[in-house]
Parts: sequence; C-alpha cells; structure tokens
Amino acid sequence: MKSIVKPILTIFLCSFLLLGCAGQKISQYANEKPSLDLSEYFSGTVDAYGIFTDRSGAVVKRFTVLIQASWRMVDGKKVGTLDESFEYSDGTKQKRIWTLTEVAPGRYTGKADDVVGEASGSSAGNALNWAYTLALPVDGTIYHVQFDDWMYLVTPKVMINKAQMSKFGIHLGEVTLSFYKR
Repeated sequence: MKSIVKPILTIFLCSFLLLGCAGQKISQYANEKPSLDLSEYFSGTVDAYGIFTDRSGAVVKRFTVLIQASWRMVDGKKVGTLDESFEYSDGTKQKRIWTLTEVAPGRYTGKADDVVGEASGSSAGNALNWAYTLALPVDGTIYHVQFDDWMYLVTPKVMINKAQMSKFGIHLGEVTLSFYKR
C-alpha cells in the first residue's frame, strides 16, 4: 500500500501544477462583444488611468496617460503609432511611443524604445493579449521584466487592461488601466 501512495501523490501533484500553469487563451473571447478593432479604438485621443500594485496587492504608484493614436497603410499593412504621455502620482513624467503593425488579421507586433525586442499580440472578440519584455528603471537600475498584458473592450469607449509583471517566472506585480476613448 505504501509503495502505491507515493506514485499517486506524485501524479496528483504534477497534475495540479500543470493545471495551475494553464491560463486563459485569446480564443475563448472570440464571440465576446463589442468586437475590438485595435486600429479603430486606438485612433484619436484616448485617456488612461492606472495603478501599479506590488505582489502583495498594495498600490505602489498611480498614473494617468494621454494617448494620441493614428494609423496608416504601409506596404499593405496597418501600422499604428500610439504616442503615450505618462504622469505619475510622484510627479514624474514618461513618454513611450509604440509602433504597432497588424501582421495578419488579429495578429500584431509592437515596438517602443523601452521594449526589449518586439511585442507580440493577438486579438479575438473583445480581447487583446500582448506579451513583451520592458526595460524598467527602478532606483537607477534597469530591469528587464516580462509583461502578460490583457485588454478587454467593455463598451465602444471603455477598455480595461490588466498586465501581470514577472521576472524569471516570479510574479512582481500588476498594472491595471482603464482606457477611455474621447
């Protein structure tokens, strides 16, 4: 009896760990409405209001973002520019300019000066999922942290964004944003 308990416990533990790794998939949002058209939503002026929470859930920073967005056709592909101006609760300011490219229907790449390499994203229904590495300055040191970024269109004017931040697979915190399209 003792010899069978250990293998059963091992199988149970492995199954539990694998289930814990299973996350949401963009395809599960395919039928959700309103449908998100990235080039339509991020066109013109968009305001965002956000918080950064540490791994305990405590709010570390609050911020606002003013986004000026536009799209154009380049070599038959939609290319967007999101010019983001951040203002943090401690008075600091930051600028990030994204260049987004629709590489296939519902598939995007993105670049910005503080993004390491290239962001990749997929959309379906009312949702968009981005994955990227950000060069994040903290107390004079730059850390490369990974973002798993999910955006959900709630109404044609409101979108909610939740982004998990990690390094070496260790959860560091979360960014929560509310976007409002003017």
